[in-house]
Amino acid sequence: MAMAATDIERLILERFPDAKIEIEDLAGDGDHYAASVVAEEFRGKSRVQQHQMVYDALKGNMGDVLHALALKTSAPQQ
Repeated sequence: MAMAATDIERLILERFPDAKIEIEDLAGDGDHYAASVVAEEFRGKSRVQQHQMVYDALKGNMGDVLHALALKTSAPQQ
């Protein structure tokens, strides 16, 4: 079972409504994506904490419906 890039973006936006998100399907199979997420909520958080926040936003789909997600996260530049 695969997950559409639009579904990933929707779930992330539900948690981070003002985020800037770019998603790339790496293999064309709906299972392997790269995502760049820029959100104010990441400010002051470690990279690990930022990634955990995104995984939480995916509501348990990571590792099940969504096999692989290469994440790049950051707070907006001031």
